[in-house]
Amino acid sequence: MDYLYEKVAYLNGLIDGMEMEETTKEGKAISVIAEILEDIIETLDDMDEEKAEMEEYVELMDDDLTILEEEVFGEFDIEELDEDIEEVEFDEE
Repeated sequence: MDYLYEKVAYLNGLIDGMEMEETTKEGKAISVIAEILEDIIETLDDMDEEKAEMEEYVELMDDDLTILEEEVFGEFDIEELDEDIEEVEFDEE
């Protein structure tokens, strides 16, 4: 996300260098666009943090589920179960 912050900071520097007055329509529009870009970057940064937290939480749940599966099913092998299942054909009429 740092590169986005840098690009928006660069854009803000360009806008400041243009010395556009915020009293003009163009100045107001450019100022609002820059503010919106900053808000978008902050939102993306927050979402990135939340995603990282969710990934960690899911990993912990997966670990817990693996432990539970081992306790409940032991050395259960799904391939053995597949061998015992007969295939049945259905007539579609």
